[in-house]
Amino acid sequence: MRILHTADWHLGRTFHGQPLLDDQQVVLEELLRVAKDARVDAVVMAGDVYDRALPPTEAVNLLDEVLQRLVRDVQVPVLLIAGNHDNPARIDFGRRLFETNRLYITGQPGVNVAPVRLEDAWGPVWFAPLPYCEPLLATELSGTRQHTHEEALRWQVEQMLARIPAGERKVALSHAFVSGAAVTPDSERSLAAGGAEQVSPACYDAFDYTALGHLHAQQHCGAKAAYSGSLMKYSFSEAHQKKGVILADLDRDGRVTLEDVPLTAPHELDIVRGSFADLLAAPDPAKVDNYLQVTLTDREPVLDAKNRLEQVYHHVLQIQYEQLAPRPEEVVEAARRGKTDLELFEQFFRDVNGEDMSEKERQVLTDTLEELAHEGRNA
Repeated sequence: MRILHTADWHLGRTFHGQPLLDDQQVVLEELLRVAKDARVDAVVMAGDVYDRALPPTEAVNLLDEVLQRLVRDVQVPVLLIAGNHDNPARIDFGRRLFETNRLYITGQPGVNVAPVRLEDAWGPVWFAPLPYCEPLLATELSGTRQHTHEEALRWQVEQMLARIPAGERKVALSHAFVSGAAVTPDSERSLAAGGAEQVSPACYDAFDYTALGHLHAQQHCGAKAAYSGSLMKYSFSEAHQKKGVILADLDRDGRVTLEDVPLTAPHELDIVRGSFADLLAAPDPAKVDNYLQVTLTDREPVLDAKNRLEQVYHHVLQIQYEQLAPRPEEVVEAARRGKTDLELFEQFFRDVNGEDMSEKERQVLTDTLEELAHEGRNA
């Protein structure tokens, strides 16, 4: 069985004020061509379909068009799960009706989520949808306290494996942060406070392949799991990454072979550096149509730099000065950068009280932050 693995489309995303929907449509056209030309037997989308819980209408329409063309024109079954950016209840709309056309959508986790049975020349292959599930939700659904994302995931996996016949081939779709995987700064939204977001690769040992979503860098996590990475570059920290999909070939014995297939966006993200005068006088022809972060080496601010640079570079999205001293608020932001809300509050507690929080106080704060995050994502 040949599986096209994709994830993290983030449809409807706006990047530094630049709407990306038209670019996303072009890249998805390329994905459709790959699915058709490679003659895949299934397409799996491992979460973060949309960029936010309430996506714009245009993003919903684009998803509708792409799924319709995959199912009807390419005639391939599609399996899709919700990620942490998605509203699971909205993703679940029409789920039972769509299954009759081999479009299998799983937004909300729960005890009633069933594996999907597909077949190839050697028999059945079971697909286990494991949508993003917060510990508080897993606690509510299971009736047992789940403190971490790994505990929540292990509960999901246990529920799923109980419904799959022993000894048969199995593929998981999961939206999670696997420990040891490479993280792209400023790209992925944190899943939890206090480091409780990571899950062990061992959670997926029972599966022949795990199609992962959430982290934006395409990467293999051992021989049997991989992140396809995001559909496009969504942060300047991703500027040097290659984007694409993964073709996973599953043989009769459950051995999997992976192939990275690149996708090219109409506008690349890029970074240029130099003095204002030099950048204007000698623009790089290969970069004039890219989405740019411009780092100016001038020692003084340049009047109307963005508009003047856009006379030659058509999409200047961000300008920063290398030589200028940071403003006080930037110093504060630099101190905050890379720290979770829990770490910031722990530092505040330490500064005020002269001692660290107790384990009980830390657990109360962690639970509170998790609950607030859960409410915010589903608002």
